[in-house]
Amino acid sequence: MIDGASIRRARMAASPALFRGSFRPFFLGSAIWALVALILFICALTATITLPTTFTIIAWHRHEMLFGYLGAVIAGFLLTAIPNWTGRLPIAGLPLAALAGLWLAARIAVLCSAVVGAPVAAVLDVGFFLTLAFVAGREVLIARNRNLPVVGLVLLLALANGLDHAETMGAPLPAGIGYRFAITLIVVMIGLVGGRIVPSFTRNWLAKQGAAGPLPGQPGRFDIAVLALTALALLSWTLAPDAHVSSFALLLAGAAQSARLLRWQGYRTLREPIVLILHIAYFWIPVGLVLLGLSIVTSVLPASAALHALTAGAMAGMTLAVMTRATRGHTGHDLTAGPMTVALYALITLAAAIRVTAPVLPISYLAAIHTAALAWIGAFVLFIVAYGPMLALPRQDGKL
Repeated sequence: MIDGASIRRARMAASPALFRGSFRPFFLGSAIWALVALILFICALTATITLPTTFTIIAWHRHEMLFGYLGAVIAGFLLTAIPNWTGRLPIAGLPLAALAGLWLAARIAVLCSAVVGAPVAAVLDVGFFLTLAFVAGREVLIARNRNLPVVGLVLLLALANGLDHAETMGAPLPAGIGYRFAITLIVVMIGLVGGRIVPSFTRNWLAKQGAAGPLPGQPGRFDIAVLALTALALLSWTLAPDAHVSSFALLLAGAAQSARLLRWQGYRTLREPIVLILHIAYFWIPVGLVLLGLSIVTSVLPASAALHALTAGAMAGMTLAVMTRATRGHTGHDLTAGPMTVALYALITLAAAIRVTAPVLPISYLAAIHTAALAWIGAFVLFIVAYGPMLALPRQDGKL
């Protein structure tokens, strides 16, 4: 009798390299979509083209960054991490290709929703997250693994996605509740996963260098308290984005996240960009929380600046940091950052910095937006050029 592990191993061996691990199609697809979606947005913003979508231009851009780009990254990361959590072989071959195909179909349907219909786009888009949650949940439940709450976050993302579609179709919902809920969930995900990997990778690197003194530790009660405070602050903002209580909670959460980040000793990793970028990307979380809190009670910077600190800064920065590291590790390459990788880290950080400060820069707002877009495009072009072959071709050591 052939067991499930043998079937999966045979499926991996018979599959093209691109479908031997979930990180491969989803990391590559997410990078290509980050590039294409931003170019389409800039062209639509300048009235060069008209997008055939039922979303407004800004709403489509926001939706595709949160649920399109980040949805693919989350799928790639989660389905790659689950084998490490459960000891089961990864999903590969036709099932993986079908899931990636569903994600792609959803992207096309949302873009062309004025043609195919908003309900069709919503069903495909929400259906991707529900399918991802089912696939991931099945793996975790079979192995009786403790990471089921992460699957719950994916289900909540499906809900946020549905709310965003429902608002677009005219449902009587609070304006923007879907995308605000998505930002809350993704920041919590970064806080949860980042709280494990950033201090762990930093500690490992410092230990390898023979660094003296205490090293970053595992997450403890302080980390749990910071995550809880951050979640509550962002939930308050999701439900009451203009309330002063939300402002106070966001400022407090930003201060707590700053203290948490300092405990991870990123200042000691200046010589290793592939570790340093994790700290730089995470730094945008306290920046974004503080700016978001201030935007409610002052006019220093608009809320859009704070949101881009959390999205273009923390989310894009952290995902590129994780994608480069995971791709290298899972394809048999050294965990070091070469010149192209360092350049893409610099460009994504520059893109976020320009976009966040665009309202106060000594150039026109539109010029700042275009400059940030060029830096963003450059970062993802470099990722595709440097990491596309690693993702599409077999491991260099011959392993599956």
